[in-house]
Amino acid sequence: MQITFWGAAQTVTGSQHLVDTGEQRILLDCGLFQGRRADAYAINQHLPFDARDVDSMVLSHAHIDHSGNIPNLSKSGYDGRVICTHATRDLCAVMLRDSAHIQEDDMRFLSRHGKKGVTNEPIYTMEDAEQALHKFVSYDYGRSIPIERKGKGANTTVTFGDAGHMLGSAWVLLETAGANTSQRLCFSGDLGRVGLPILRDPLPMPDADYLILESTYGDRLHDPIETALPELQKAIQDVARRGGKLLIPAFAVGRTQELIYHLNQLMIAGTLPSLPVFVDSPLAINVTEAFRMHPECYDAETRDLLNDDPDGDVFGFPRVSYTRMVSQSKAINDVKGPAIIISASGMCENGRILHHLRQHIEDPRSMILFVSFQAPNTLGRKILDQWDYVNILGDQFKIKAEVRRIEAFSGHADRNNLLDWVRPQVKNLRGIFLVHGEPEPMKALAGGLRDIGVRRVEMPARGETFDLPS
Repeated sequence: MQITFWGAAQTVTGSQHLVDTGEQRILLDCGLFQGRRADAYAINQHLPFDARDVDSMVLSHAHIDHSGNIPNLSKSGYDGRVICTHATRDLCAVMLRDSAHIQEDDMRFLSRHGKKGVTNEPIYTMEDAEQALHKFVSYDYGRSIPIERKGKGANTTVTFGDAGHMLGSAWVLLETAGANTSQRLCFSGDLGRVGLPILRDPLPMPDADYLILESTYGDRLHDPIETALPELQKAIQDVARRGGKLLIPAFAVGRTQELIYHLNQLMIAGTLPSLPVFVDSPLAINVTEAFRMHPECYDAETRDLLNDDPDGDVFGFPRVSYTRMVSQSKAINDVKGPAIIISASGMCENGRILHHLRQHIEDPRSMILFVSFQAPNTLGRKILDQWDYVNILGDQFKIKAEVRRIEAFSGHADRNNLLDWVRPQVKNLRGIFLVHGEPEPMKALAGGLRDIGVRRVEMPARGETFDLPS
């Protein structure tokens, strides 16, 4: 078996790992790389392998840095299945269409306003996204799924286990059976934290020979989730007192729903200031509906809250407005006084959050509150790092709004979570490959893994290939 790492290699975006079993080629994830616009376009537009040579694709979860380039894979000639969980399929049905729409819309905006862009063409179109969705086939957790070779039988199976990171997220176990040997490769996908609301905790790591492990927070521990609510409440109170707007760039999948869940708790407790809350993301609205369709993914606490909630909906309350139409989004600019605006994208790279930032980033009464990881070179990271000026849709703006961050909301496992997940399987592991992390967190996690007895820890560079001896 060989693995070539084509994405999320010493970075946190663009997950793509190509596994060659000797008899078939299996792609684990096909995500969009996020970063400098020119670099991202070049990396995403040109796949580093021939899509026609890939036999099967296995998708760990629906976040766009893991799923977002599947339409490009499809239009480049891939004709196999996209194997995933049921909830991941339902989320991708809205997310990939939305990704195509955003690309087409951004190109139109740049062209209409005479702004310089990387290209006049999106990476893929709505038609490409819809064609790709026909390739999706979904399964339950815990089922052993045969992966057929083209025109032949199956000698590899895949099994999904709940990764607890987002709705439908999974760790992946690939098992290959040859004439004389067999191998078990586990891919963590993005691993969730223990004790977060809404979703179940990650299932234990399965027995495996080799592991591809995410390392986003391999060098740090998260604040307890219980600290997030007071910090969120204080941010709201401070902005309300100043009469500004609270802008929260949030991933439409997972983080937006978690924020509404917590705001709902504050409302029930009577501690949410009386101000309007706008969820300004058509994608987030569709995703929230998908959350409502999959209560089988909820933890016991959330199921109990559903029974006790005044309106039976943990993702809605009277002050929340979900704005789908462009006219509704523009009308938010006319709202007088303080308000909370939750909008995608979470790293401020595209979507409606850009238009809200243009309106309020130079208003010292307002606040930009980050509640998720900001990848290097993204607009979100530049704002978080307090650059003097940032470019938003072709124009320069000075950051005058207050900038804060709440790290306790993270849906990624921290250092201890990762080590605890691996520890029970250390004796069986022959090697770990760290992905989805920047170099320093990777190095720190590699040291921790060696300390608990892992014999081989690698930090692959993009394009690097490794043999996995039987």
